[in-house]
Amino acid sequence: MPGLLRGMARTAVVAGTATAVSNRVSRRQAGRWAEQDVQAQSQHYQYEQPAPAPAPAAAPPADDMSSKIDQLKQLGDLKDQGVLTEAEFAEQKRRILG
Repeated sequence: MPGLLRGMARTAVVAGTATAVSNRVSRRQAGRWAEQDVQAQSQHYQYEQPAPAPAPAAAPPADDMSSKIDQLKQLGDLKDQGVLTEAEFAEQKRRILG
């Protein structure tokens, strides 16, 4: 009889340990998947932003400098809102000033 109880106790300990380990692995894996989902969604939203409107090719000759300043202010606002990247902002600024 003591051998039978010892065998049942050992089985219970092994089964309990296996269950605990399995639950921990499941929780850890679920956490990793959730983190990957968050990263994928943030990347998805970065690529889904609408393309910025192109700057006008030629500014009107009257009030040329004030027109350029207004365009630069609009570009700065778009960059601050996150619509334009730093490289896009620099390219548009070069086109307006050059």
